[in-house]
Amino acid sequence: MKILRVLPLLFVAVMAGAQPAQPAPAKPAAPADPEIDLDALYQQGKQLFDDYAPPEIKREFYFPSPQEWDAFATRLQAALDQDDLSALAAYEPEARAALKALQLFPDYADYAEWLEERLDYIQAASLAARQPGYTLPPKPPVLKPGQRPPLATPDVPYFNLWLSRLRTRPAPARAAQLLPVVRAAFAAEGVPADLAWLAEVESTFNPSARSPAGARGLYQFVPATAKSLGLSTWLPDERTDPAKSARAAARYLRTLHGKFGDWPLALAAYNAGEGRVRRLLAAKKANSFAAIAPSLPSETRMYVPKVLATLQVRAGVAPAQLAAPHAG
Repeated sequence: MKILRVLPLLFVAVMAGAQPAQPAPAKPAAPADPEIDLDALYQQGKQLFDDYAPPEIKREFYFPSPQEWDAFATRLQAALDQDDLSALAAYEPEARAALKALQLFPDYADYAEWLEERLDYIQAASLAARQPGYTLPPKPPVLKPGQRPPLATPDVPYFNLWLSRLRTRPAPARAAQLLPVVRAAFAAEGVPADLAWLAEVESTFNPSARSPAGARGLYQFVPATAKSLGLSTWLPDERTDPAKSARAAARYLRTLHGKFGDWPLALAAYNAGEGRVRRLLAAKKANSFAAIAPSLPSETRMYVPKVLATLQVRAGVAPAQLAAPHAG
């Protein structure tokens, strides 16, 4: 989460650079290393503020230290990791300002997309926190001899909330070009090809997407997970290869479905980690996502319904219609 220290600095730089009377500073050369030197970036932001911010801005704004922004990053990560939606929703004003700043800097487009996705979670969490408390549905009735059970619909809290948010949202522009590749990769692994739309939620179909935690690619693998799935994280970084990352994601999802038995739980494990999901199922003596959702991280509580709503909006596949994996 260290990149979050940078976001307010960029916001200050935008305000400073927006003054027409001041000469625009030269754009720094792009670093050879794909990772950003945060200390150098902080110093650049501080210098911009000192040199170009007008007196009224300097009187109104306090330029924080790196340690203070590291503390802010820690608080935000805690809000994403805990199960309090209201705490996550409280970060909306700061996230909005930071995103606006990042979008003005082409060199930070990958991080802007990452933050935009988290802002989507924050805004949905704000809506969810105002809804009545979620209760589990009643148990299905006992069937008579010979009576076939109805098609089971996975119970996913906040699915309808996300459905309403996504219905009028256009698909990412890159999706049309990449979908044939990633759908074929998912199908080759025996996983429903429509699940390839997971890339919209993970990366907005940006093969070079990266997160502050070190995740990269369409399906956002951190180095340890990527290596466990056979992807190289050295040069070239295979996480940025659409076909290879899609096959790895499909294999991982197939494994998770085999361990947890349905897609909502498999997706929760993809996002929060299978160990955390398994521990919660055991502690709650539960067997469904809905039963453990209130105890999952806020990000995961928003992630699972968003993925399933994305599949319904983009591919017309309702959660109950999403088939189990088969041998590839």
